[in-house]
Amino acid sequence: MSQDVARSAMERARYWATAKAFDDATRAEVQQLLDRGDEQEIINRFYRDLEFGTGGMRGILGPGSCRMNLYNVRKATTAIANYLIDFHGRGKKLSVAIAYDSRNRSQEFARAAAEVLAAKGITALITKELRPTPMLSFMTRHFQCAAGICITASHNPPEYNGYKVYWQTGGQLVPPHDQEIVRRYSEIQGYESLEHMPYEDAKKAGLIREIGGELDEVYFSKIQSLMLHGKDLPGTVKSAFKIVYTPLHGTGFFPVTECLKRFGFTNVLIPPEQKAPDGRFPTVKYPNPEEPEALAMAIKLARDTDADLVLGTDPDTDRIGIVVREGTEYVIFNGNQIGCLLTEFVLEGLTAAGRMPKDPLVIKTIVTTDMQADIAHHYGAACEETLTGFKWICDRIEAYATGALTPKKTYVCGGEESYGFLMDHFVRDKDAVAACCIAAEMVAWYKHQGLTMSQVLDRLFLRHGLYQEGLHTITLPGQSGEARIKQMMNGLRKAPPSTLAGKKVKIIRDYEFGRVLACTPKGPELVGNITLPKSDVLQFELDDGSKVSVRPSGTEPKIKFYVSVRDGRAKGASLAELPALKKEALGRVEEIKQTFVDLASKQ
Repeated sequence: MSQDVARSAMERARYWATAKAFDDATRAEVQQLLDRGDEQEIINRFYRDLEFGTGGMRGILGPGSCRMNLYNVRKATTAIANYLIDFHGRGKKLSVAIAYDSRNRSQEFARAAAEVLAAKGITALITKELRPTPMLSFMTRHFQCAAGICITASHNPPEYNGYKVYWQTGGQLVPPHDQEIVRRYSEIQGYESLEHMPYEDAKKAGLIREIGGELDEVYFSKIQSLMLHGKDLPGTVKSAFKIVYTPLHGTGFFPVTECLKRFGFTNVLIPPEQKAPDGRFPTVKYPNPEEPEALAMAIKLARDTDADLVLGTDPDTDRIGIVVREGTEYVIFNGNQIGCLLTEFVLEGLTAAGRMPKDPLVIKTIVTTDMQADIAHHYGAACEETLTGFKWICDRIEAYATGALTPKKTYVCGGEESYGFLMDHFVRDKDAVAACCIAAEMVAWYKHQGLTMSQVLDRLFLRHGLYQEGLHTITLPGQSGEARIKQMMNGLRKAPPSTLAGKKVKIIRDYEFGRVLACTPKGPELVGNITLPKSDVLQFELDDGSKVSVRPSGTEPKIKFYVSVRDGRAKGASLAELPALKKEALGRVEEIKQTFVDLASKQ
């Protein structure tokens, strides 16, 4: 830790402890840190400003320049308002959509953002009640807003909150807009100048407008239009199909159950302990459907009631977890498997119904399984890759929709390994409300055909080859953790491995510097360029086709390691051969993962 960092953090802390811009409780809490001489905590709270990452602005709640609090919400909203006025020109009537989730202080922060926009003469359209992130994306597009703001920290632990920012396209901010807002944010040196109009005064002036059922109805109708087997999946099958759904104390209960009903699924049970919105998330360690532990209560209810399917969504309802009853067992599917199954179901269904658009397109991220591309190609669809983060998928959708990219392609569906999926593009973010409905129809449809989801997955392996994936995450909080993550990434760049787990590294893709390197006896040699935007990601491809990728998280103090193994021997093999091939591939995933994590940790 440098003395400059410590000195700067102390100066900021003293400012927060004394400036009249802050309320009494905020000043007192910071002064207590100073009085105790708690240097490490002061540095963690004040060593930098809260930054925009792949999901916007996100941080631990509390006083501090790099914490989520009322003042940083006002500061960020001021920066957004200033940029919108500069971008569109003064005097133009502008509006911004605002929604919020169930987290602690979410409604307060949403209203604070609306008050700042009103003071700038920008109309804030704010949901009357908490609503999911995908509905905010839809709302931004539906009301033709200049931008959108969603107060959420997605699946983070309860001590976090966040601030996702959307452009007029309905997609999350991408360059240059994010960079311009960050620049204006960093130019705001103090908090005294941040204007805001009292909420009720702004409502009376027409500068804050609360949005309710009119938005719900339009959005729910759009979701209903995604149904693939409305005519050939009998209503009696749907009504008998039993679903356990958990919103994990988040925003999902009302929209998900309502949309399932519109799909014909009325036999839906909710774990009562997890039904109500609650920012403490008292029944789970992490409110994240990626974690099997988070779905344990829903799985228990499913076992007790012989339910066919378990669905779970995170607090802002953009990620989906799926667990399916197969015989007496409940099988948990990971994000890559969910994405492949949904992609197969959508493309197969559209093809069978004659609804596949001309020049269809599937989009996935660079750390998502390549089997999604194989499935797309099987149905005559193109498959393109973007950087990690659904904002990049939606940016690509927008580029084709506007003609910025040619020749024209029509987005059908796409996903990422982190449990995100999107069919159609009236929403421009991953949408677990829609994904729950599609998943319910998918499992019920295949069950009606006499197939389990594991059997469908095996069918894909026999068609395309066996894919197995694994993820390892290291959490390193605070300023020291951030420095350690940078050290690991820098070390892997300076001394990349030439072999991993007994296999030669064939290709290195460095997305930070936009280069493709071939590994030769003389060392890495430049053989190509990457045209995607710059991102701190390294990907190593081995000579057996395996891939390992490493990247710092854009929203959490974590570094993530992704491993994918493909075994082409499964293509055209018999079902009897698959178990042994799966076991071997999973062992290979673990071997590569352990070897690479050990290597990175020594940097």
